[in-house]
Amino acid sequence: MEKIASFTIDHNKLLPGIYVSRQDNINGQIITTFDIRMTAPNREPVMNTAEMHTIEHLAATYLRNHKDYKDKTVYFGPMGCRTGFYLILAGDLKSKDIVPLVTELYRFMSEFEGEVPGAAAKDCGNYLDMNLPMARFISKKFLTEVLENITEERLIYPE
Repeated sequence: MEKIASFTIDHNKLLPGIYVSRQDNINGQIITTFDIRMTAPNREPVMNTAEMHTIEHLAATYLRNHKDYKDKTVYFGPMGCRTGFYLILAGDLKSKDIVPLVTELYRFMSEFEGEVPGAAAKDCGNYLDMNLPMARFISKKFLTEVLENITEERLIYPE
């Protein structure tokens, strides 16, 4: 089988950042898949499922209610390797185009208080696996260490 595009990226060089993972043309409409890489693969600890699950709930709810992106949001969800998330948006977009959105999102998550949206038995298949304090902590870390002063090397995949 042919190696898929995401497996051709040198994960030993990859830094936390926002990257265009792929673009697809679906019936004449471009959709862009972003790699929101929160930890350095194979060099930093991966996130635990509870905080990833919490971030997924917060981010998906936020994005699907965003005044400018609710109709462009296709998907937000975790990477299997637990080093980040995929965000799929309708449109022919570059990483730099969504820095303001992702910064706004991570600021929201880092400050979120209250009940996590959808964290109830009737709404979620694993509602007890949540960790809001840790989700806030790692969102704040990504916000301050990466997003607030993001550089070009964190917007384009390494060669």
